[in-house]
Amino acid sequence: MSAEIHGLKLSKRTAAVKAWIEANPGADGRPFSPGKNSPPLVIIYKVIGKIFAILSVRGVEDVILKCDPLLATALRKEYEGVGHRSHLDQRFWIAVRLDADVPTKEIKRLVSLSYELVSAGLSAKQKTALALLTPAGDLADAK
Repeated sequence: MSAEIHGLKLSKRTAAVKAWIEANPGADGRPFSPGKNSPPLVIIYKVIGKIFAILSVRGVEDVILKCDPLLATALRKEYEGVGHRSHLDQRFWIAVRLDADVPTKEIKRLVSLSYELVSAGLSAKQKTALALLTPAGDLADAK
């Protein structure tokens, strides 16, 4: 599986992570470029206006995800490929290198966890809006 975004060819692993992120109900990805005519550096993914993932599509292959603080600490100790590389609070956000020692299954689980953490923090009104975007049975927590 490989994909392109704005003429940039994505690696198989980046394309897979992109597909996992976009499979979440209501996931809205917006490319971010440093300049008007330059290709994007990242795609910022939100659910009902709240960021849950930032996927690098140029340069270092990584994804920034929301994470439980205790789990984030444990993951940083377990994997060299888990760290921090953004302006977001490092207690709650992790950067996962896609070309490092983090297993594919673990990355997929962390993408789901990030989406769940952000979705759980939505207001009742936002959860109702998300439920309208969610196929029946996909999100039991969207009530």
